[in-house]
Amino acid sequence: MIKGLEHTGIMVSSMEKSLDFYCGILGLELIDRYEHPIVGVDLAFLGKDGKVLVELIAGYPVEVHTEGKVHHLAFTVDGISEKLEQLKSHGVTLKDEQPIELPTGYYFFFYGPDGEYLEFFEQKKK
Repeated sequence: MIKGLEHTGIMVSSMEKSLDFYCGILGLELIDRYEHPIVGVDLAFLGKDGKVLVELIAGYPVEVHTEGKVHHLAFTVDGISEKLEQLKSHGVTLKDEQPIELPTGYYFFFYGPDGEYLEFFEQKKK
């Protein structure tokens, strides 16, 4: 049975550019990085407090990945308005210019270096 989500894999065109974005701008930590021993692609595992959240995959031929698609990747944050301003200051392309309120919290969408659709979500305080 499923115990939880392990990580989300994202195909990237440039590992260095994506590491700069996910680690340098979003603040994830590089937990591990290596070349896949069979396929030969570059893999980087990013997360927080030693827990992997994202796997970056560089070097796959485009035709290999044609099946299912992930719509977006959402990260839980605190201080969502400040996070929005931080992304603006780094020139990150935003879909939403302001956090959007839901009954459960606030969110906004933005884009990663390869156009991947990303979300920051802050749960409302009870």
